[in-house]
Order: sequence, then structure tokens, then C-alpha cells
Amino acid sequence: MVFEFLEHDLKQFIDKKRKMQQVLDPMQVKSFTYQILKGICYCHQRRVIHRDLKPPNLLLDANTMSIKIADFGLARAFNVPLATYTHEVVTLWYRAPEILMGSKHYGTAVDVWSIGCIMAELIDNKPLFPGDSEIDELYKIFQVLGTPSEKNWPGVSNLPYYKPTFPNWSGNHLQRLYPQLCPKGLDLLNKMLTYDPSKRISAKQALNHPYFDDLDKSKFV
Repeated sequence: MVFEFLEHDLKQFIDKKRKMQQVLDPMQVKSFTYQILKGICYCHQRRVIHRDLKPPNLLLDANTMSIKIADFGLARAFNVPLATYTHEVVTLWYRAPEILMGSKHYGTAVDVWSIGCIMAELIDNKPLFPGDSEIDELYKIFQVLGTPSEKNWPGVSNLPYYKPTFPNWSGNHLQRLYPQLCPKGLDLLNKMLTYDPSKRISAKQALNHPYFDDLDKSKFV
């Protein structure tokens, strides 16, 4: 088997920007996010969940600034109804809350959560939820998005690792963390980082979000 050779991945690109104290141009953030969504939409339409989306698994052609999704080692085909899956997937910082809460029945929404985390990281070169354990990861998510409840995530209290003693953080702080993000971009980020997987925007829906209206999509066909 012969594959094209790409020298860089998105993590190396972000690290380089951070060392140079440079932030990514907003249109480049938009382009990268769109490309990742388009690739994952292709996978989801063919009933494949990637389950390990993170910057090191996104290869970058530095000449064309094209993103290529790689490392399908944890990917799984899925059918309806969804099968039972392990929760030991997705690098911690990009792991969806339903997996962190112990759900063994999850779907394509876990990939969309990961893309939301990656989009946030592209904006300021820093991971959004850099937890050092599963509980620390959950707490970092809660501190930014508020502690989930039955009101914004019906059924959350029935998940295996849910605790009624979780600290109660309130409010959504994404706008405060990313004041440079335009309103449409903030709306998309919120929809990708929605707690309830059934309410989380799909990759296909995200591609049609107004945030991408001014992006030249002809080169991503």
C-alpha cells in the first residue's frame, strides 16, 4: 500500500505557532474546522466513527494547508441500534462527556465533540480541556460549560459515573474564553460542545452552518 507522505500534523503546526507567539488567522481556523468536519461527515455517512480525533491524528499538507484525517486504529463501523462500545477511547482532552460518564452506547456525536475541542485549540493554540485524569477532565469541562443536569442533559443522572455530589459550576464561559471568535463561530462551537449527544449538532449540519458562509468551499470538493 502506498500513501502520500506528509511531514507535519496539526499538533506540530499549533505548537510552532505557540512558540512563535502567533495566533492562527481566523479564516484559517475556519478552513481547518471545515475540512475536519467534511472528512468526518464522509466517515459518518459511511457508518464509521473515528473515536480518536485529536491534532496529532490530523495530517497537514503545509503547501496547500489541506487537512487529512489519519489513524483509524480506534475507528468502528456502526449500525442502528448502536452496539456497546468501550469507554477507553479518544485521548482524554478530546473525549466527549458521555464517554467520560461511562456510557457504552454512543454514536457519531463523540467525533463532533472532539472537533469542537480542536476548533477551540486552533483559536488560541491551547487545549480547551487539558485534564490529567478522567475526573479532572470532567471538572474542567464543567468549569467552562457548567455542571450538567437533567434539565440540559436528560438521562445524565443515570449514567454509570454520574455523581450527585459533583461540584455545581454554573454558566457557559466560552464567550469569555474566546472573545475574538465571531458570533457565528461561537454559536457553532457551542453547538458542537452541547452536553446532550442527541442535541449536539451533526457533522453534516455543521457544514451548513452560517459560520462557513464566507469560506471558499470550491477547493474542498
